[in-house]
Amino acid sequence: MIEVKNLTKYYGGDIGIEDVSFKVEKGEVLGLLGPNAAGKTTTIRILTGFLPATSGAAKVGGVDVFEDSLGVRRQIGYLPENVPLYLDMRAGEYLIYRAKLKEVPKGEIKKRLNYVFERCRLTDVRNKIIGTLSKGYRQRVGLAGTLISDPPVLILDEPTIGLDPRQIREVRELIKELGGTHTVLLSSHILPEVEMVCERVIIIDKGKVVAMDAPQKLVEQMHGRGSILAEVKGGERIPEKLRNIDGVIQVDLSQQRLTTRYSIECEKGIDLRENISRTITGSGGIILEMKVETLSLEDIFLHLTTEEKGGKSSLNLRHFPVFTGTGSAKHVPAKAGTGI
Repeated sequence: MIEVKNLTKYYGGDIGIEDVSFKVEKGEVLGLLGPNAAGKTTTIRILTGFLPATSGAAKVGGVDVFEDSLGVRRQIGYLPENVPLYLDMRAGEYLIYRAKLKEVPKGEIKKRLNYVFERCRLTDVRNKIIGTLSKGYRQRVGLAGTLISDPPVLILDEPTIGLDPRQIREVRELIKELGGTHTVLLSSHILPEVEMVCERVIIIDKGKVVAMDAPQKLVEQMHGRGSILAEVKGGERIPEKLRNIDGVIQVDLSQQRLTTRYSIECEKGIDLRENISRTITGSGGIILEMKVETLSLEDIFLHLTTEEKGGKSSLNLRHFPVFTGTGSAKHVPAKAGTGI
């Protein structure tokens, strides 16, 4: 439903986005993830016809964004980060106005109005002035406006920003429900939101796509994703003996006041806990704790979007699948000092 190829936008000499490519399939919920000023909103504004691109191509529902902007807008419901509402209008009046703007047939407006009020849980504020509503209700009125014409594509830019935890949960549940009947492109810098709602994620940083896949697959593709952490008291020559275990790639340790903490990176798909335990106890060590450390989407995101200022990274990102702009990922060796 959404196809973007080599999309680039320059603001004078500054890069907004550069060579961005991705697809969103029908009924899919795709998360556009990145820090502030990464290029998420620029990408969305180009897709919705608010900004021209410097170069590249984009289609929504097979309609070219640059050749038929109005045709594209008929297919999308767009919720910007700062929802533009008429605060002196009642919620029902505003949504009727939006329905007319979106060319909803006159005989369908009442039906669609009832649907969005129920779906967005707005029935109790139907006749209230928008300016008197809480931030959460205003956000839901904005979301109802994106749904009023039943568009096949929803583009939501930071849809839960400023909401309280209960309201965030409600909006997330609604977005998940909408997936399947609508194609959803969701922009956010809130990782739990993307992880809970989206089937695939695109991580964008400094205007470029740096990774793309399902959240779990991004984690699984990490080299050494099953590092074992062990806290040990006593023992002799433990680091040396651990390094001699078949399947152990690297052993790092840090000395505490009475114990030593070992971080043991193992080959992919091998469970070495039993061998490690036997080695430590056989060397006179007492294991106080042992656990498998798995990387989260947050670990990946922070490592891909944070510049290291020298020193060694604490994350094992030796071979990470980096998006190449062709719809697939390739593994590249880590750069010195960055771990990616």
